[in-house]
Amino acid sequence: MGAPSGRSPRPSLVLATHNAHKVRELRAILAEAGIASDDTAGIVGAGDVGAPEPVEDGVTFAENALIKARALVVHTGVAAIADDSGLAVDVLGGAPGIFSARWAGAHGDDQANLDLLLAQLADVPEQHRGAAFVCAAALVTPDGTEHVELGQLRGTLLPAPRGEGGFGYDPILRPDGESRSCAELTPEEKNAISHRGQAFRAIAPRVVTALRG
Repeated sequence: MGAPSGRSPRPSLVLATHNAHKVRELRAILAEAGIASDDTAGIVGAGDVGAPEPVEDGVTFAENALIKARALVVHTGVAAIADDSGLAVDVLGGAPGIFSARWAGAHGDDQANLDLLLAQLADVPEQHRGAAFVCAAALVTPDGTEHVELGQLRGTLLPAPRGEGGFGYDPILRPDGESRSCAELTPEEKNAISHRGQAFRAIAPRVVTALRG
């Protein structure tokens, strides 16, 4: 029997994002893992199900990803996937880390965060400017199963921003083996090597199992 008139079908999986592009990206990654388009059509974002934003009070990327995924499972009753990511600078002991989005104080002020970090590293020579974008992707299912995968894109921090693409710290991280910053890469080039892409591709087989379960 189909869904009652005026009501949306129950989703098969919820992704902790309000960004439609990220939902499409996850569907594409799962398609590469063998999930048919009919199945990925049931994947929706948190905004599609009216899910509230949980308090992310974990101290690692993995903990915060799990907090978001668990909250979605409670709200929807279906499997959920979430990610948390940021920039880890070697000489700063892994900071900004989980505070990457609010390093300068206000959450999401990319320019202020970038300017502050560059100022803090102004006297650090290139050989000590190693850093990595890190992402934790978490899958939580209604039966309590939890799984986390990590992705990492290592590189060197540039002394000044380069490129117009991407967001956040992309203009100042030059991936290892590249002459360009992440902001100078095409979206396709960036997605192929990104920390987020790595984490989601690694967790895709678990998501396949959850969707077929």
